Amino acid sequence: MDRALFAAASGMSAQQRNLETIADNLANAGVVGFKGSVQRFAELTAPGRGGVGTLSLGARVFFKQGKLARSAGPFDLAIDGPGFFTVVDAHGRRYYTRDGQFARASDGTLRDARDMRLDGIRIPADALTATVLADGSVQASFAKGPAHAVGRIRLAEFAAPEALRSIDGALFGATRESGAARTVTPGSDDGPKLRFGMLEESNVTIIDAMMQILTAQRAYEANAKGVQAADEMLRIANNLQRG
Repeated sequence: MDRALFAAASGMSAQQRNLETIADNLANAGVVGFKGSVQRFAELTAPGRGGVGTLSLGARVFFKQGKLARSAGPFDLAIDGPGFFTVVDAHGRRYYTRDGQFARASDGTLRDARDMRLDGIRIPADALTATVLADGSVQASFAKGPAHAVGRIRLAEFAAPEALRSIDGALFGATRESGAARTVTPGSDDGPKLRFGMLEESNVTIIDAMMQILTAQRAYEANAKGVQAADEMLRIANNLQRG
């Protein structure tokens, strides 16, 4: 009976974490470049007793691509395919994101809402307009002289992107498990491409998240009933011993 109580209680705890993860996904369903997470579970076993409960292995980000949508930002970018933008903070630390909402700063760099600069590109101060081609080439126009390339945006790829450290759902850091970033030039036939004037929406869909919440709630309620049943059995057993 203690075993049944523990098994049901561990199941409740696991489903509680599952619900929290799904709720976080749902809350960020409208965030550009957001990547949802899923909880992973395993059977908890004891020597000679088999399965005794549920063990949470933690959340893991899934990198299914979100829908690409037209945007109004003058420097918005989306990645069509695998890879990440490399952004650098004020301390020179590198992070990785699929959020391509960039704006031109006074120093010519392209910066995101966190004030992190897009690595490897700086637009000259006298450039009137700039566009980005599918291969990452940045073309700028000038009042004097013809338009020409002023740089190229390159992407980062990882051997195990699912092992990246999630910082806020749209920003990630490299880990030992993910491996070091590998620089990739977009535009090849079988590789990623850049889409100028577009953004990648979250890969979380509201309908799917709501269905996942219903499934997790039912699993939580089933485990809660298991706790109640085990508790009632313990109460009856105690009464019999007293009698």
